[in-house]
Amino acid sequence: MTAGSADVYYDPYDVDINADPYPVYRRLREEAPLYYNDTYDFYALSRFDDVERCLLDAQSFISGRGGILELIKADIEMPSGVLIFEDPPVHTIHRRLLSRAFTARRVAELEDKIRMFCTRSLDPLVGAGGFDFIADIGAQMPMRTISMLLGIPEADQEAVRDHVDATLRTEAGRPMKVSADHFVTGEMFAEYIDWRAGHPSDDLMTELLQAEFEDETGTVRRLTRQELLTYVNVVAGAGNETTTRLIGWAGKVLADHPDQRRKLVEDPGLLPNAIEELLRYEPPAPHVGRYVARGFDLGGRTVPPGAALLLLVGSANRDERHFPDGDRFDVHRQVGQHLAFGHGIHFCMGAALARLEGRVALEEILARFPEWEVDTANARLSPTSTVRGWETLPVLAP
Repeated sequence: MTAGSADVYYDPYDVDINADPYPVYRRLREEAPLYYNDTYDFYALSRFDDVERCLLDAQSFISGRGGILELIKADIEMPSGVLIFEDPPVHTIHRRLLSRAFTARRVAELEDKIRMFCTRSLDPLVGAGGFDFIADIGAQMPMRTISMLLGIPEADQEAVRDHVDATLRTEAGRPMKVSADHFVTGEMFAEYIDWRAGHPSDDLMTELLQAEFEDETGTVRRLTRQELLTYVNVVAGAGNETTTRLIGWAGKVLADHPDQRRKLVEDPGLLPNAIEELLRYEPPAPHVGRYVARGFDLGGRTVPPGAALLLLVGSANRDERHFPDGDRFDVHRQVGQHLAFGHGIHFCMGAALARLEGRVALEEILARFPEWEVDTANARLSPTSTVRGWETLPVLAP
């Protein structure tokens, strides 16, 4: 059942739709810009202007009930420290604490380390005839980078990444299972935090341990131990998952568009813009959820307070009202404002880091492998309802 059309159907858990959602997105934009799914009881917006308007209105469309459909429907209380699922004033306070780790200067200082992580992963693959964009680089460099920022020992980094990844996995075609303690899984970081308390260093854990702030009650204090555990767990997940998917999509999209890849090989100066076009064309997070605190009307239809709303970023980023010929990938496109990192007060704090990681990774890949084709028989999309990307993307490289 839909609002706006009798037969267009969208289901975020449908494996076939997820494999290529863009034909459905196009139909939603044209036939059902305000869509209702009665199976899972949610509304969805698909046009750029509508999605952007909701992202900017944090009072009417709130994050504090969760930014994922399953969390909103579960109606659970978010623990303190889940920054991406908080509303002002708590969100403002917690975001300010973390923002010091992601200033433009501090991110720029990471470039040499990021390049070293890429080199370490890619050099042994030269001459091997191929590699996996996920296993060999996408799941390696972002993990090393965020772990370095947090202060996680190298020997434990893969275990941390695998633990965080596991919390996002779903059964194919089914919603993610959530519970009240879904995000209170930071106990695996307890040993690091406790050790850092007595052995401060130049890392994010130390900064968070030592930071004093005025909370929403006016009390000057430090983060509680549980807040720290939750905070670190969220940052570790955000720093791993989406950048891994960005690198995977770079491998797939550039294999599908060898003419565009050739332009990047010939002119690496196009890479920063190519990353923006990749983010627009295949955003790692194709939709974001909001709880409707204030009902609204669109096209003569009403969405009531208390509803769950999906903002279809993947559709908005290809809306031809905003991006002419939006289904075409073009590294020369003047992208402007896309919504892959969100917008408004919840704009992704790690956006500059993700852009840097994506650019450096592509520079190093293209320098060694100017051509490749995807081994489609062995490529698999990741089973998750929160991000969209490749679980494995093996390529053949001459």
